[in-house]
Amino acid sequence: MAGHSPDSEPLQKARDFILSKGGIPKVRVFTKIWLALFGQWDWKGTPNMPPEMIFLPSWAPFNIYEFASWARATIVPMLIILTHRPYCPVPESADIDELYPGGREGTDYRLPKPTGGFGWAKTLHWTDKLVGLYQRLPVHPLRGRAERKIMQWVLEHQEADGSWAGIQPPWVYSLIALHTMGYGPEHEVVNKGFQGFEAFALEDDDKCNVQACISPVWDTCIAQLALLESGVAPDDPMVQSSARWLMDKQIFAGGDWQVRAKDTRPGGWSFEFDNLAYPDIDDASIVVMALDRVRLPKAEEPRRADSIQRGVEWMAGMQCKNGGWAAFDKDNNKKYLTKIPFSDFGETLDPPSVDVTAHLLEMYGRLGYTREEQAVDRGFEYVIGEQEENGSWFGRWGVNYVYGAGAVLPALEAIGEDMSQPYIRRAVDWIVAHQNKDGGWGESCGSYVDPTLRGVGPSTASQTAWALLGLVAAGEHGCQATHQGLLYLAETQQEDGAWDEPYFTGTGFPGYGVGERLKTLPDYGETSYQGLDMPAGFMINYHLYRNYWPLLALGRYSQAAARQ
Repeated sequence: MAGHSPDSEPLQKARDFILSKGGIPKVRVFTKIWLALFGQWDWKGTPNMPPEMIFLPSWAPFNIYEFASWARATIVPMLIILTHRPYCPVPESADIDELYPGGREGTDYRLPKPTGGFGWAKTLHWTDKLVGLYQRLPVHPLRGRAERKIMQWVLEHQEADGSWAGIQPPWVYSLIALHTMGYGPEHEVVNKGFQGFEAFALEDDDKCNVQACISPVWDTCIAQLALLESGVAPDDPMVQSSARWLMDKQIFAGGDWQVRAKDTRPGGWSFEFDNLAYPDIDDASIVVMALDRVRLPKAEEPRRADSIQRGVEWMAGMQCKNGGWAAFDKDNNKKYLTKIPFSDFGETLDPPSVDVTAHLLEMYGRLGYTREEQAVDRGFEYVIGEQEENGSWFGRWGVNYVYGAGAVLPALEAIGEDMSQPYIRRAVDWIVAHQNKDGGWGESCGSYVDPTLRGVGPSTASQTAWALLGLVAAGEHGCQATHQGLLYLAETQQEDGAWDEPYFTGTGFPGYGVGERLKTLPDYGETSYQGLDMPAGFMINYHLYRNYWPLLALGRYSQAAARQ
């Protein structure tokens, strides 16, 4: 479609790779949906999800609020798309029939039948077939009402910047659903959506990249904390300005999270410029730590104190039953949802994670709380229960065990734990044992699918910083490993003060579906990932991680050395 010849070398290599993995019949459901939109896959080979699903109450299985926020915002418009099955024809020259090993006519479009004994996967496979029979009935009495309710939900969830959930997938599917239901480009919502989406695209002379998301609040709060921890005065106009901006971004409107936390007042922060419906707990914890360190003019101090108090109150209300904290929702952990045929695209759940919980514990500790506070003690017990036998912790939102350990150790130090305890020394030993010869630390994205790669990979600035944060918190600021890590950062720093980092050290989806560590990894086979640097989920390159995490680590080290 872009004008490239199918005989060109890049397309030949792509074709050979795809066919070597089984061709189009082996791709994931979302890829099949995109192919169906352009007539390159039969819609009958996609899951059955009727619009009437929108009527399921919040206590019922399979209701939209059982799914993670990002999955929910995608599923709702997808109910329209999967039912109406829109189609945009493409030129014959763009057909990709050669990617069907047995030809399109001989392709079995049925969803793959789960293997093994009877369980959720097989139950939901047959449920999909029954729903398919319902979809083929000539009359659906509630269909019109369901579609109107869906479109109302979509309209109400558009953000000020034109996005849905602040991320690319639900944004695209919402626009497709609106088009399918007759909303033209002149409609205010559609026009706003397209204008905002164009701002997500990064263009230069020869390419255009569409970002999956942007992270201004996350970047600002960590950068501000790093500056304050590295010696910038708490009343410096620069950090005062960023503190005011962060307070302006605090969310006092309701959102989907209230379905599971009805009695909790709003007060969180989102990841993006505009995402009122989905504030996230990780951002809120770092923002509060950053605001706690700032000093504003006397007239503004009450606002700062109130902002912190409202944020802490909101986060306390979002604690899960097991003591941990998730990213966007409370108790979003129904694992049977991962067995739905639709759910092969990545993580469909948002369960508690060690790294988010650790940031909450560190925040509580910096504010003066200890384990005598019930929320802190419950969070502590959750984190300790998640420690691996080797002393490390799984990293849900950063790659990977280096990120987990680098988050937990500062949290334990902040809440007053005795850092000489055996379980903490095991974590320290694990970090030291995984230091690279160049003095840095690194970990491949492949660590999510290959246990032998945990803590193993080329050194990066951000992962070295996480390791140093853990070592310094554990009282190891004077050890050889710490000094070698500092030397690595000093030697790799560029003349402009920044670091280079081509590797992906942020995590979107580990790729397990359940959104948490697995004690036993599944057999991914040959088709689930391209290689160890592109495992089953998706990874993120945060372009400022390479700078503010090292600065934060250097600042914490300087403070520890000064106290010695």
